[in-house]
Amino acid sequence: MRTVVFGATGPTGRHITEQALTAGHEVVAVTRRPHTVQPRPGLTVVGADVADPHAVHRAVGGSDAVLSSLGVPLTSKPITVYSRGNANILAAMHRHGVKRLVTVSSSVMDPTWRPTGEFFFNNVLDPLFNRRVGRTAHDDMRRMESLVRDSDLDWTIARPSGLFDHPAVTRYQVAENVADGLFTARADLAASMVAQLTDARFVRRAMAVITTEVRPSIAGLIWREAVLKKK
Repeated sequence: MRTVVFGATGPTGRHITEQALTAGHEVVAVTRRPHTVQPRPGLTVVGADVADPHAVHRAVGGSDAVLSSLGVPLTSKPITVYSRGNANILAAMHRHGVKRLVTVSSSVMDPTWRPTGEFFFNNVLDPLFNRRVGRTAHDDMRRMESLVRDSDLDWTIARPSGLFDHPAVTRYQVAENVADGLFTARADLAASMVAQLTDARFVRRAMAVITTEVRPSIAGLIWREAVLKKK
């Protein structure tokens, strides 16, 4: 299956690209930094900005599916990457007759989601990252989810919880809309998205993805995700 990956050089997109190639798919890796991608069989690298509709149209043409792992560091500034980028992806898919889309959102998008961690997570981390620092990103994710849901595509919205790095795929859990868990390894998120290329279970549904076998260090997570990524 010829699969376009947007955000292919991002922290989740790298896992998606690698896992899709390993699964035997032909991958079109779309990135603003094509020079950072090593050539290999089955991989086509396209330099493009998802904010450029013409570049997105060119990247999507001739494909069978699209996996979008667009993302930006948390900030209090207005964010439009998710909604604008996915709007261009949706338009390109309609133009080229591509039906299958899997795109990343967040577990916070489900109205029934509530933090289920210990005191520090529930009363410090969640209010800080999800209610304050991450507010503009989540606002744009809501706009994005609305656009995707209103389309006639065979979409799946992947909703991870707090993302962290782990080198290998674990026995992650998936559920419709929301799942009871605080963290999601990027390798597991990627695996769940690649699996949707041949699995119709979550077509036109939101899919929560949770990692339960490993857990990040809270201090390390804050440092990597909130401090280093702002530099």
